[in-house]
Amino acid sequence: MKDIVLYCKSYSKDFLRLRNLLASIEQYNKDQLDFYISTSESERAELERQIGVQGYQWVSDESIVRANPRAPLDIDKTKSGGLAQQVIKSEFWRLGLAKNYVCLDSDCIFIQDFQKSDFIASDGNPYTVMYQNKEYHQLATNRNYAKAPRHLQSEAERVKAIFGRTGPNYYCPCPPFIWSAAVWQSLDTNYLEPRGQTLWDLCTREHPETLIYLEALLNFRAIPLHPIEQLFRVYYYDWHYFILRRLGESIPKLKENYLGVIYQSSWDLSLDLGPSNKSIFSRALKKIKRVGRYLQSFI
Repeated sequence: MKDIVLYCKSYSKDFLRLRNLLASIEQYNKDQLDFYISTSESERAELERQIGVQGYQWVSDESIVRANPRAPLDIDKTKSGGLAQQVIKSEFWRLGLAKNYVCLDSDCIFIQDFQKSDFIASDGNPYTVMYQNKEYHQLATNRNYAKAPRHLQSEAERVKAIFGRTGPNYYCPCPPFIWSAAVWQSLDTNYLEPRGQTLWDLCTREHPETLIYLEALLNFRAIPLHPIEQLFRVYYYDWHYFILRRLGESIPKLKENYLGVIYQSSWDLSLDLGPSNKSIFSRALKKIKRVGRYLQSFI
């Protein structure tokens, strides 16, 4: 079992983004950490057509689901794609490949050299990405986009309530996440199994896996807490990207503080594989709104 590996759960719409992630890992992976990609068995052939077979090890989503003996058969087929993705990412540890893993999304891109010590502290335990996200929340409020921060705050309050914790809200809404198998195991042993549940029951739209992990760590203390800030610059929305670029942000400057960058696929649709399911009117309206947000960034 390795100390730490890289892992990404992907699906066909994101394979062009995944190609860029793989290229950045091949360029900057100083310690040659193993990189695992999981997809459904049905999408493996398309994955290999789009990104080849070199530079990663493939595992099936189905094998991850089956690794939990208490998970109902084909539970992943009964959940929405988004929820299934959350749980599959969180259950990767069950394959027994590594003690810890850096969980990436397909829209992640490394922009400079990285190594094991960026993810693992000197005592052998992983760092934990957790912060209060006040900079983004304040910027969103300043620009009259406060709905998103309020949503994040509500999520944090709901997940805290599951574990009975009071106090500050902590966040890690976007990858990379540095996840410990010991933390996920502690959640399973101390919370889920006694209640006859699995993560498929606990993880919902109201209770995202990122916050569940943080609260499980704070509650069960399976590993020492070594908190660090976000590893990648995340552009949550197009308005966020426009404003920060307007302030002079660029890839060379980001290298002062970040290992990578994320242009979230929820707004950056340029690398979607295949035709859009949206109507021509819907796509046109979306472009008009984006132009409006771009112009607003000058104000």
